[in-house]
Amino acid sequence: METKRIKQTTQNFILKDRVKLDDFEQEKSINKFSTQTSNNKVVITIPAYNEEESIGAVINEIKTVMEKTNFLYQIMILDDGSVDRTKKITEENRVLFFSNGCNMGLAHTFKKEMEICCDLGADIIVHIDADGQYPPKYIPEMIESVIDGHDLVLGSRFGKGSYNGSISKKLGNMFFARVLCLLLGKNIHDTTTGFRAFTKEIAQLPIESKFTYTQEQLIHAIRSKKLIKEIPIIARKTRKSRLFGNIFEYFYRATITILKIFI
Repeated sequence: METKRIKQTTQNFILKDRVKLDDFEQEKSINKFSTQTSNNKVVITIPAYNEEESIGAVINEIKTVMEKTNFLYQIMILDDGSVDRTKKITEENRVLFFSNGCNMGLAHTFKKEMEICCDLGADIIVHIDADGQYPPKYIPEMIESVIDGHDLVLGSRFGKGSYNGSISKKLGNMFFARVLCLLLGKNIHDTTTGFRAFTKEIAQLPIESKFTYTQEQLIHAIRSKKLIKEIPIIARKTRKSRLFGNIFEYFYRATITILKIFI
């Protein structure tokens, strides 16, 4: 019992060191989640940057879906320096909230998300965006696929899935998926989806990119001979991407990311 208490104190210290943690109710939620016994503890993590228009609806939809299941789960928001009402709306919805303090970018935010998820004791991590593009109704199926033995499960918008973004972005995503398939000898339809579920071992794979995490995590998973599965999803139309200004910038930065891994 004493060992468990010391371990819990250490976890909370690490969490406080990673991001500001000064909310008593949040600390109680972390304690309760971390100390519960389960081999399949799930953290649903959402990166957010100025998402006041959609974050509340995404959280509520996830709760509606997950409350119909028996999974032990927590929803966690990692804010990347929002200056709108993202934090306030998150707090009103009573989910875990952490912040970078300033805008650090998607790749940095993802790496910190993974660190926090591991500190929370997550066995399975579900990653979903805050803009509402990915329907949470697919989350239980993705979790079940991880429990069944898959290491990384992708919510795929291409192949048998459906994508509702711009033609140029769709073609760009499909092009890089094809390139990675040829380089890795693996048939993956959607290599850039931000909707994915995976084990804590996948969460610990290195991410060196300063641009994005999606392709790099997938490449490392394939090279590590991890079991990967795609679940076709029907994605929703959403706002323009904030990750890049235009398709040419996306091609350039994505190419650099891939080359750095392979060279």
